Amino acid sequence: MSGLEPGDVAPEFILKNAKSEDASEYTSLDQIMGKNGAVIVFECNHCPYVVGSIERINNIATYASENNIGFVGINSNDAIKYPDDSFQAMHKRAMKGMPYPYLHDETQEVAKEWGAERTPEFYLIDSNKTVIYRGRMDDSPKNPMNVSSSELLDAINALISNESILVSRTESIGCSVKWKV
Repeated sequence: MSGLEPGDVAPEFILKNAKSEDASEYTSLDQIMGKNGAVIVFECNHCPYVVGSIERINNIATYASENNIGFVGINSNDAIKYPDDSFQAMHKRAMKGMPYPYLHDETQEVAKEWGAERTPEFYLIDSNKTVIYRGRMDDSPKNPMNVSSSELLDAINALISNESILVSRTESIGCSVKWKV
C-alpha cells in the first residue's frame, strides 16, 4: 500500500461524525482545516496503543487548536469483525469528551487513499493541504512513562514557527488497520 507521503497534497474527504448520535452529521477535511493546517489521526477504540495514548492525543489536539491547526480522528476499522469500532461505540467514546471530531470511514476508502497502516497514525498537513509529517506521535504510545521523543509535536512546533521539519517521516507504532476482506 502506498498512500500519502511528505510532499503529497491531501485529498478531500467527507465522513460521518460520531459526535452526531443519529449519524446525520458529516465532516470534511475543509471543515477541519485551521489557518495553519490540520492533524489527521487514524485511530480506533480497541487498540491498546490508541488507548494508551488517548490523554496525549487529546492534549496534542488541544495544543493544535490553540495554534490554529485543525484536528480530526478517523476510524477505518472493520466494525463487523471489531464491534468495539462500530459507529455506536465511536459515538459513546466521542460523548465522553473528545476535543475533536471523530469520523467513521465505513468504506475504508479514506484509509486506503491516505495509505494508513496503523492505529494511531498521524498526518500533519500545512495550510495548502500538503503533508509535511507522517508517522507516530512519539516513541512509546502504550506507556507515556517511556516516551523519549515527540516527533509529531516537534513537527507542529516547526510548522507554527515557520521552520523546517527535521523529521518528516517516521514509522507509526500501533495495531494494524483492520481491513475488510
